[in-house]
Amino acid sequence: MAEKVDKNGRRIPQPNPANMIAPLNEGSSVKKVIGIVSGKGGVGKSLVTSLMACVMRRKNYNVGILDADITGPSIPKSFGITGYLQAVNGNIMVPRETKTGIHIISSNLVLDDPAEPVIWRGPILAGVIKQFWSETLWQDIDYMFVDMPPGTGDVPLTVFQSLPVNGIIIVTSPQDLVTMIVEKAVRMAEKMNIPILGLVENMSYLVCPNCGEKISVFGESHIEEIASRYHLPVLAKIPINAEVAGMVDAGRVEEVSAPFLDQAAQAVEKA
Repeated sequence: MAEKVDKNGRRIPQPNPANMIAPLNEGSSVKKVIGIVSGKGGVGKSLVTSLMACVMRRKNYNVGILDADITGPSIPKSFGITGYLQAVNGNIMVPRETKTGIHIISSNLVLDDPAEPVIWRGPILAGVIKQFWSETLWQDIDYMFVDMPPGTGDVPLTVFQSLPVNGIIIVTSPQDLVTMIVEKAVRMAEKMNIPILGLVENMSYLVCPNCGEKISVFGESHIEEIASRYHLPVLAKIPINAEVAGMVDAGRVEEVSAPFLDQAAQAVEKA
């Protein structure tokens, strides 16, 4: 990053990003943090987060999910988790554990009613993200996946500045409009010096059950074009699958087989 100077040519002191990282509490350990992001909502970040966590858990890693989509959390439902978080030592939250041993924290696990809207301003949302990181007992986590809210606002900025993010996966879908918005996420990551592991295209195609033909329901994909423009790998193209959608809605995401994410898992291991 270029050094900044004032009108007299004197160097303007810049904050050290390393000094902005929020500390974990004394009993916690997280080795790698992977953000799942996009510049737009509705492309399947939560699905990719959930499936990536399951894939890495099957590889016998200890996995955590920090649901940073505070106002639109969906991670607990995907895993069939309800109820409240517990606390130890007065104020340290204990993540809920899924059937296969994935550790999860989400705003839906601290609300009296999961359907109650979270109407908080940016600074409060940023504070909650830091609490989910610093005031939670993350025990021996090899990979933590952070499910980001859409856009490039307060919460993504807080995650990038306050958590030691090792890399991000950017999720898109085939529509040209979404491709344009994904570029915003790419550029934000570059400005924040966050490594981009690659792109994942969700809802990429539908396989005809009769003839096996791949049907581009949402039009021609542009992911290869944007990947080439920014010299990024395409890690996966996820098909539309009604059975998978039904399993996720039923809280059974851990039962979903996701071989299409093998390359993404390899990228995470190298982060």
